[in-house]
Amino acid sequence: MTTKTPSPCSITLVGVGGQGTILTSDLLALAAMHAGFDVKKSEIHGMSQRGGSVVSQVRYGERVRSPIIPEGATDVLVAFERNEALRFAHLLMPGGLLLVNDTERIPVTVSSGAQPPAERLSERLAAYPGLRLVPADRIAAEVGNVRTANVVLVGALSKLLDAIPDDAWQSALRQRVPAKFLDVNLSAFSAGRAAL
Repeated sequence: MTTKTPSPCSITLVGVGGQGTILTSDLLALAAMHAGFDVKKSEIHGMSQRGGSVVSQVRYGERVRSPIIPEGATDVLVAFERNEALRFAHLLMPGGLLLVNDTERIPVTVSSGAQPPAERLSERLAAYPGLRLVPADRIAAEVGNVRTANVVLVGALSKLLDAIPDDAWQSALRQRVPAKFLDVNLSAFSAGRAAL
């Protein structure tokens, strides 16, 4: 299942501070703009600099009136680790896609006791028919920079969003990623596409 005709297409990205959630949402928004869509974006940083949850929402289509995605209306939920996928799965629409970096990083909200840890994580994630697990951390290490795991996820996401052509993603990467890191990020993007 891919999202071919956004009207609008709603994507929520969730992660832990330092995983590149904001950069990823910037790349998605730029790629959608390069593809000619109206784009709206919102972010919630929380305690992101201390390892807390980060949520970013991107909506694109011919006309988008609000950046906020109602609960249960996310077409694609992109999670930078498995706990956050489960924590925010209620945002996903029935039949929506759940793209998850197959790694586990405990956010500070759990380690501090503010939120309970997720139990039976693998079993509960497997209940989502739209689940796509990508070993983004391992792939990023293979391309030469573990910090490109978020761009591996961007590559995988690009395979799910047929309305945004490859050249729009490439333009977004060239616009947003510093030149000295561009080659490794382009490799990570390609590897993410291949992984899905």
